[in-house]
Amino acid sequence: YKITTEKPIGAIAGIQRVADGPIEWSYHLPHSCQLSQGLTVQLVPVLAGILESDQERCWGFDQFFTATTHILQRHPVHLFSLQQAMAHCIYIHHYNTVSVFFEEVASQTGIGVQLQHLLYLGHDLPLEGNMKVVNLPHTSPAQPLILLSYGPEANTTLPFREPETPVIPSRFDVTADYNFSKVVVGVVHQYLRIVQLLHTHRELLLQGYYSYMMRLRRECGEAMHSIAMITIRLQACLNIEHRIHTLGHYASENQGSADNSQKLQVVHEHLPIYAAGIQEFQNRLDHLQIEHAKLAETLANDKSCQKMEMLLQKIMAIHQHYRKDRFTGKLAYNDEQIHKFEKIHLSSHIKRVKSLFREDCAQRYKELLASTRTWSSVLLEMQTRLQDFNSFSTGLLADLEMSEQHQNKALDRILFSLQSKRAGQEPGIPPRDNDRMVSRMHHLKEEMEILVRELQCNNSIIERS
Repeated sequence: YKITTEKPIGAIAGIQRVADGPIEWSYHLPHSCQLSQGLTVQLVPVLAGILESDQERCWGFDQFFTATTHILQRHPVHLFSLQQAMAHCIYIHHYNTVSVFFEEVASQTGIGVQLQHLLYLGHDLPLEGNMKVVNLPHTSPAQPLILLSYGPEANTTLPFREPETPVIPSRFDVTADYNFSKVVVGVVHQYLRIVQLLHTHRELLLQGYYSYMMRLRRECGEAMHSIAMITIRLQACLNIEHRIHTLGHYASENQGSADNSQKLQVVHEHLPIYAAGIQEFQNRLDHLQIEHAKLAETLANDKSCQKMEMLLQKIMAIHQHYRKDRFTGKLAYNDEQIHKFEKIHLSSHIKRVKSLFREDCAQRYKELLASTRTWSSVLLEMQTRLQDFNSFSTGLLADLEMSEQHQNKALDRILFSLQSKRAGQEPGIPPRDNDRMVSRMHHLKEEMEILVRELQCNNSIIERS
């Protein structure tokens, strides 16, 4: 009566632990509830509405029907947050846009929209904000979207709580033993579900981090390619700079050449350092993938789920035996001894279930989490530095291209100056000096032809890349 008349607004359950005692109100579903957080958020307001003690606030059938229809029409999208090691299910209408989906993801995971990056089947999943949710690929708990965060995330929360096992009756009592075995069957079912969940999470963690590592490996390859392109462009600029310096002896215009040459030399000296840094990233990825392969092999050889299923079958067989004993009532001496013997077996099976869960399943999952914390830290640092280098290399290529344009203009001015001097000196040039001038102009022509061929070759290489 108190629960139905004194319930606070928004409460969905109440527990009265002693007669006429205070009621402990709850505003959330119990931890043992298997509903996802996404569905729970939608369902709790409905439960609170239909359980309101105030009849004016209590929902009617029309409001209840509208709310439940609204929930049933939502489209489930399964998501696994890699760095947080948490599975989510986003319930969203098919006509909503991807921008709304990202907001829902941020609400459940706490990862900002700007920090979210999605993978599907090991590949990047590029999404535009105005796309419809119906265009997202099909997902399932075993094949979700993988969410990468571009910021540091913690994975301290375990996705399970060990079930509580009742104390085995000490005395011989057919009814009490039957009731105990019935409860134990339910508890071991919970253990089995958690073991299967941990196995799935381990698979998703290994798959997700493998995709993450391969993605960074591709970015390392692109960075090395950028360094190669910068080297080609830089070499072209250095060659032009050398010719400007050589021709500068024959012309008075050579402004700014020394400063530009110094800048090019600095870039030339730093390129090997950048290449060595990218190579170090690749070596670290090699070590991480070796560690990853060992953990993947351990998971492939893991038989925890099969062992737990076998223990469950044995416990269920004892439960069926106790069920027959309860129907029989008073047992004969031999049947009583068999009953007691099965009770010893039941106790042994329960100990094996707990040992398998704690020392095998949970321990291996915690070890994997510890490894992924290290991986996440290393990969995030690597990703940040690769992004910085990508921005730097793009700007450097643009600067080198601009430098090459300025060098070409300077080269044109020097050639024009040389031609002007030659035109002014032609009337009074002695034969011997005239021969020297012709020889110099032929040499200049050959150098310019070589320069043009090199520039054409370099530009064709850059265009193909």
